[in-house]
Amino acid sequence: MRPLAPCMMKQNLPPRQRGAAIVEFALLLVPMLIVAFGVAEYGRAVYHYNTIAKSVRSAVRILAQHNPSDAGYDSRITQAKCLAVYGNTECTGSSLAPGLAVSNVNVCDRVSWSGCNGAVQSDYENVSTGLGTINLVEVRISGYQFSFIGLPLISIPIGNAMSFGAIQAVMRQTG
Repeated sequence: MRPLAPCMMKQNLPPRQRGAAIVEFALLLVPMLIVAFGVAEYGRAVYHYNTIAKSVRSAVRILAQHNPSDAGYDSRITQAKCLAVYGNTECTGSSLAPGLAVSNVNVCDRVSWSGCNGAVQSDYENVSTGLGTINLVEVRISGYQFSFIGLPLISIPIGNAMSFGAIQAVMRQTG
């Protein structure tokens, strides 16, 4: 038997894989970046929702300490709206969440309930509990639009905006 020529021996070896890993990485890079930026945007949305929910709870605490028939109650409503939007009672600085405005805040109690869609006075006045009746106050933020940043290096945003549902807090009111 005659030995194989050197050029024939190379044909039995596996083909070269040089550059295959880079091509595979390049193919997977775009979907991985889209998923990573999607997760970051979702986390940002949850952060803004949580910030707004905390500010609404703080605002309702201010109103829960006062009676709607008190002389300075209207100024307390203004302070509560400022606290819900700006994090302070003076309406100074930037809003806690981009695009959040005082016009998004509604206060409902036994005196005024028209700002809360579908609400009636009996929802807030003399509400029966197992221990008697109480009066309630509600602070609600509705119509807030969360704006997506979009993908970097691309001028087209992921989506225009996402509307949060009504974010509200209800507490027992004195008096």
